[in-house]
Amino acid sequence: MAESRVNSWVGPARRIGSDLHLELSGPGGRRAALIRALREAVRSGRLAPGTRLPPYRSLAADLGFARNTVADAYAELVAEGWLTARQGSGTRVATGVPSLASGRGDSAGPRVPKAAPARARGPRHDLRQGTPDASAFPRTAWLASYRRALQRAPHEVFGPGDPAGRIELREALAEYLARARGVRTDPGRIVICSGFAHALRLLFGGGVLRGPLAVEAYGLGFHREVLAAAGVRTVPLPLDEHGARVERLGRERAVLLTPAHQFPTGGPLHPERRAAVVDWARARGGLVLEDDYDGEFRYDRKPVGAVQGLDPERVIHLGSVSKSLSPAVRLGWMVLPERYAGAVIAAKGEREGWASVLDQLCLADFVASGSYDRHVRRMRQRYRGRRDRLVAALAGHAPHIGVTGVAAGLHAVLRLPPGTEASAVKAAAWQGVALDGLAAFRHPETDMPVSDGLVVGYATPSEHAYGPALEALCRALPPP
Repeated sequence: MAESRVNSWVGPARRIGSDLHLELSGPGGRRAALIRALREAVRSGRLAPGTRLPPYRSLAADLGFARNTVADAYAELVAEGWLTARQGSGTRVATGVPSLASGRGDSAGPRVPKAAPARARGPRHDLRQGTPDASAFPRTAWLASYRRALQRAPHEVFGPGDPAGRIELREALAEYLARARGVRTDPGRIVICSGFAHALRLLFGGGVLRGPLAVEAYGLGFHREVLAAAGVRTVPLPLDEHGARVERLGRERAVLLTPAHQFPTGGPLHPERRAAVVDWARARGGLVLEDDYDGEFRYDRKPVGAVQGLDPERVIHLGSVSKSLSPAVRLGWMVLPERYAGAVIAAKGEREGWASVLDQLCLADFVASGSYDRHVRRMRQRYRGRRDRLVAALAGHAPHIGVTGVAAGLHAVLRLPPGTEASAVKAAAWQGVALDGLAAFRHPETDMPVSDGLVVGYATPSEHAYGPALEALCRALPPP
């Protein structure tokens, strides 16, 4: 019997497409051939568990078979355990059926599955650092900006993009960064990218800059991995209550800092050290890379301006909207010394291959219309309230636990007694809380003394989930 390609209907639960390929061949007549073909389709994984099969009348019509032939084939496969049939739900592929993909396929029919091992549930409470409250994304204002941007967009927008980024966005950012962050620049020295990691890849992977690169002794490991992949050796700078110990800088070509709010330990770089690191760059012919990852969010202190404002020719200012808006909006920027702008654009290539031009136009309108300022002010109040609730919960339930880095940003560091960090992270996991220990951010080559702590992000949970998250966190903290 020749193989058949059957057009079939499938219900909404799991679709198998408009075609159901069945190899109808072998001895025993049509019924036996259909049973073998369906069995093989299930065993091979082409029909996944839960897939709804066509009604037997429809399949019979497509195959040119008698209805009873298809009905009998379905009934036998149900009896063997390959299929299930329920009134109102149709005929479906049974769950727990072995397949070749699982390495357990055979021709003897399905085995009765053993009880599945208990699967660890995902965290109920996400207190990891790094992401804003996704439920607070300004959908209405963003949509309005997108509509305006599309309506005003010139036809050239829908062609190849400018690797420097749309001029509308660079102009809007130049005005905003000067006003809000004290950055001194013009649109010609701004290059749009898709985020901080992309900026690092362009600067170092693109051959614009070379190592060795000094970095803070505590920082995001992913960034060190990006640099290592580009062949850059990183040299850790110790930290204290005033930020990075920049007097320890030596023969490095550049230094990467988070001066507005050290990540993750918290606190701004002391003004004397800000001036000192710029003096070092001038004397060495080096560069300061300024990661301004959450500079907009400050609560109990005066605004801290960008280091770039001290010397625009010795500082590369790097920012993005991943904390202020969402990491889903893949847009960031580099504010470059004039001598590097052309090299970075050359590293990107002739056509923009990363940041969506339409998203750039939308963000440009979002900033220029004042929507970005309004959103940041609203979120600053919300996150300050979250911060206050965290501090109050600790004071009430774990007064022996110190908390630092709370004057700004979207996370805090809980200082733990020596030797308790690992057990606290494990206890948090048992409570369904996802968070990071301070050790996860430690540079492997630093000689700083080990300090136990938990890095608690208070921005990620939605408003209704934040209270239960704090209660679970407090249950996981070590006793006095």
